[in-house]
Formats: sequence, structure tokens, C-alpha cells
Amino acid sequence: MIDRTQFWIVVVVLGVATYLIRFSFLGLLGNRALPGWLLRCLRYTAVAVLPALVAPAVMWPTATNGQPDAARLLAAAVTVVVGLVTRQMMFAAVAGIGTLLGLQFLL
Repeated sequence: MIDRTQFWIVVVVLGVATYLIRFSFLGLLGNRALPGWLLRCLRYTAVAVLPALVAPAVMWPTATNGQPDAARLLAAAVTVVVGLVTRQMMFAAVAGIGTLLGLQFLL
């Protein structure tokens, strides 16, 4: 266990670091136009981050002790297909959630 002093030092250091990272973009660059190449790269940030957050929950879910199961894999596939067909994130999310809940109920 760490003591209270170490805990609060870590909390304060992480808070300051987070503030400085955000300030570097918002405070220093907030009034300036960003270069075109950087804007093109930032456009794909959400597309890269979302699968990185979802993939572990689909491939190694804690509910099944890290073993992939058919319900989650099929729900992920349905979400991708509905997203590609409709180009609507909400439709894809609702289809994926519905598929997961329906398959978990049936299986």
C-alpha cells in the first residue's frame, strides 16, 4: 500500500500533467490555424480510438474470463455492417446493443 502523501503527490502530478497537455493545444494553439496535414490526421482520431476501446471488450471480455464468445463477436459484426450500410452511428450502436442483448437472452 502507498501512504496518503504518495497518493496525493501522484494525483497532483497527474492533474498538472493533464492540464499542461490540454493547455498545449487549447491555450497555445487555440487562436491559430492548424496546418492542413495536421487537420487531416486529426480527422481520423475518433476512427482510431473507438476500435481500440471496443476491441478488448469484444475479444477478451471479463464477463467470460477473457474468452471470446459468439454473442459479442456477432454483435460487433452486426454493428460494423449496419454502420457501413446506413452510415449512421446511432443505428449501428442500437443494432449492436440489440443483437448482443438478444443473443445473450437466447443463449
